[in-house]
Amino acid sequence: MSGHNKWSSIKHKKSKADAARGKIFSRLVKEIAVAAREGGGDVETNSRLRVAVETAKSHNMPSDNIDRAIKRGTGDLEGVNYEEMTYEAYGPGGIAIMIEVLTDNKNRTAAEIRNLLSKHGGHLGSRNSVAYMFSRVGKITIDGASYSEDQVLEAGLEAGLEDVQKIDNIIIASTAPSDVFDVKNALVEMGVIPESAEVTKEPENYIGLGSREAEKAVALLEILEDSDDVQAIHTNFELQEE
Repeated sequence: MSGHNKWSSIKHKKSKADAARGKIFSRLVKEIAVAAREGGGDVETNSRLRVAVETAKSHNMPSDNIDRAIKRGTGDLEGVNYEEMTYEAYGPGGIAIMIEVLTDNKNRTAAEIRNLLSKHGGHLGSRNSVAYMFSRVGKITIDGASYSEDQVLEAGLEAGLEDVQKIDNIIIASTAPSDVFDVKNALVEMGVIPESAEVTKEPENYIGLGSREAEKAVALLEILEDSDDVQAIHTNFELQEE
């Protein structure tokens, strides 16, 4: 990927702040519960649950929280019934945005997402209007001040590491979705401790935005991400060289 992926850098910094106030934990609890509801509570047979649990562990979520979330999903404990929805949208400069939500009130969430988009230079798209632009990938983030790209490559290559990129002192290692936690474990064994590991969506191509449009896009994305129902946001812009 060429250029400076401004949103990747900001999202990573923001996620560290969110974790401190429990926002990431809340999102992960929802994801674990839904994964367990859909495919059962066994991580060995439910690949989505395994990814959710491993992601929660990578963010240092206590085991008790994980177990309770699984039990809520399987019905062994009482819990809220969340519904999955994905909104496809366009933002400032024509960027594509995928907004993944888990909600207990889809009418409320739909109205909120539509309102946030319209107030900040975006609008909803039709079904499959932007989804085809994205594919699932594994992403591992590592502190670039503590480790080098060469260290990450050496530690993870045999386990399935595909690419390494450094953005604003953050090393981002890319893998196939099925390899992300094998690579993470290989890094740990070689003394490279990741900050997070997850399966996410990445765009096939990027749209370059000038600084003014990029600021508008980041403002919209941050406001969307602050919504309690939003689980993840994926977009396709990078900061254009000026």
